[in-house]
Amino acid sequence: MIINFSVENFGSIKEKQTLSFLANKSDHLEDYYIIEPIKGLRLNKLALIYGANASGKTTVLKALDFLREICTNPFSKKTEKFNFEPFLFDEITPIQNTKFELEFVQYGIRYFYDVELNKNSIVNENLYNFNPNKSLVFSRVTDEKKEIASVKFGSKISKRKNLEDILGLFTLWNNTVIAGFLKSNVEKFIPVDAVINNLINYFIDEHKGLEQNVSNMINDSFINKKFILNVLKRADFNIVDINVEIDKIPYSDQQVDNISRFYTDEGRSLLFKLHNDQDLYRSEIKTEFIHGSKEKFYKIPISMESEGTRKYYGISSILNDLIFTSSIQCVDELESSLHPDLFNHFLLTYLVNGKKDSQLIATTHNREILNNRDIFRDDAIWFTDKNEDSATELYSLADFDSSVVRDTTNVLNAYKSGKLGGVPNLGDYYIDLDDE
Repeated sequence: MIINFSVENFGSIKEKQTLSFLANKSDHLEDYYIIEPIKGLRLNKLALIYGANASGKTTVLKALDFLREICTNPFSKKTEKFNFEPFLFDEITPIQNTKFELEFVQYGIRYFYDVELNKNSIVNENLYNFNPNKSLVFSRVTDEKKEIASVKFGSKISKRKNLEDILGLFTLWNNTVIAGFLKSNVEKFIPVDAVINNLINYFIDEHKGLEQNVSNMINDSFINKKFILNVLKRADFNIVDINVEIDKIPYSDQQVDNISRFYTDEGRSLLFKLHNDQDLYRSEIKTEFIHGSKEKFYKIPISMESEGTRKYYGISSILNDLIFTSSIQCVDELESSLHPDLFNHFLLTYLVNGKKDSQLIATTHNREILNNRDIFRDDAIWFTDKNEDSATELYSLADFDSSVVRDTTNVLNAYKSGKLGGVPNLGDYYIDLDDE
């Protein structure tokens, strides 16, 4: 589980910003929101991030996803560069390093991971555990002139000299040590495995991709269709069954010819031979919903369903992961295409049924939940706002003192009035057309 995640000099984020799951002392909705993976450490299961468009909400999720990417998808060449931009509205930050910190709990042990990088290389990287005292797992520094990384393991790590020798070969200057472990294929190393398992599983910003994901999992029996149907039924969609089929669509001669342009001469010959011997085809997934109306049933292709139905079908897989696996999920604009009541229903379904060590991070513009303190905690609500430097600032509703937010405060009204920040600063409606 994530305790704290910090990022500096990434996209619209200039100074260090921290998303924290540390819960305050309030016992409000504690049974649904709060878990204690280590005695005395109270963590939230939910973080909802509000803010105006272009305020940096999505940047927070992208930063988490970027950290996951560099830890799980190692480069194969030292000439490859990282695909990100530092903070650009400044003369100095574009040439400064970007930094990430991830504090988390796995297997009942607390860890702290930090990494500093630029577009060319990982500059510094460290992993510590607290069991109970702080202890080094590994540290790495990179000689940027020589393009060589040096890895050292803590004194409590068994076989540390052997590990250092192996990782010296597989940790390129543009790979993290964790990625180097994956690339070296050495036996599972628990702290590294902990980092990988605690990074987000998905960064989700397009429900159409989720639709295909759910349908594929149903077709391959990787997900329980009854659970998905139960979720849809409780959402009042009147769907009684789901049909998923995989159609094989042959490529035409012209399509094969177009594809062959990207092959070598040898590859092109093999491609044409395969096409002549047996038609080449692409797979296309076909999903139909069965709707019940009294004693009649109707098949409706998913393409004809409403955007809300398709969105909820897609995110039902997220509920599946949050409820049945130890999962950390990130969703951009969770409320998109959903009725406010359905948005609340999704969150409550997760909070009531979710696995105790799952976490959900979502950006949203749905303000209605702020009008109902019966279903949210202050420390689960976050805001992004732009400061005078056009840089993102991230802060929690729980950060405000009682002069701004009290137990009796109507948070929605306070938010709409601008007292909490995170709202667009809009001009008037009048446009002088004579200037156009």
